[in-house]
Amino acid sequence: MNLDLTDKRIIVTGGAKGIGRGIVQVLAEEGALPLLIDKDQSGLDKALEELRRTGLRADAALAELTDPEQCRRAVHELLERQGRIDGLVNNAGVNDGASLESASHEAFMQSLHKNLVHYFTVTQACLPQLKANKGAIVNITSKVSLTGQGGTSGYAAANGGRNALTREWAVDLLPYGVRVNAVVVAECMTPLYQSWLQGFDDPEARLAEIVKKIPLEQRMTTAEELGQTVAFLLSNKSSHTTGQLIHVDGGYTHLDRAL
Repeated sequence: MNLDLTDKRIIVTGGAKGIGRGIVQVLAEEGALPLLIDKDQSGLDKALEELRRTGLRADAALAELTDPEQCRRAVHELLERQGRIDGLVNNAGVNDGASLESASHEAFMQSLHKNLVHYFTVTQACLPQLKANKGAIVNITSKVSLTGQGGTSGYAAANGGRNALTREWAVDLLPYGVRVNAVVVAECMTPLYQSWLQGFDDPEARLAEIVKKIPLEQRMTTAEELGQTVAFLLSNKSSHTTGQLIHVDGGYTHLDRAL
């Protein structure tokens, strides 16, 4: 698909692994220049090497996203090297199990910082460039904000905030022609998801239980499928789409799982 993203500089937070890495791959294949921000230097190095080995381009900056100054510094560093920012994908986060029954106040607040607050901080740092270039923003969010999951109040609250900020920013940025949308994820295999599965006595049996409840094809969504939708929303092919929560989940959130 030609989405006319050639040479577009697009920041992807949490771009070294998992969903972020899948998004980066699709953007690079579309001719964009993904700008990865991640706290994992070895992961960044590996991602850049893999892309360059296949003739694809990318750049990266190291940052602990819970630190606002590091967020701003990473954006500034990438802007200095690349000259402009045309798009932003807020993606980084972790389902950390900060629950109502057991989490301390500090743990709940930390969950919000790990999963929500940096969406605001990075977006604010990118905003002058996005306004100047009529860029686009895509927020990655989770079905947990809509379905609940149990035992993960921090993550659920953060994703509800991501959804709300998507709509709020779409309104704020209408005068500048900056579109803001969200891609809602349900079940996608990532290193963190794999690690969570390993906590069960029989990980394969647990995975089978999950997969059979996904209505379309009884399989997990791939990071590439999420990346394709993100790339479309960043492109001018979706030029009149803003303020939307797009579910890429095989029908998991809205279809009857008794199917």
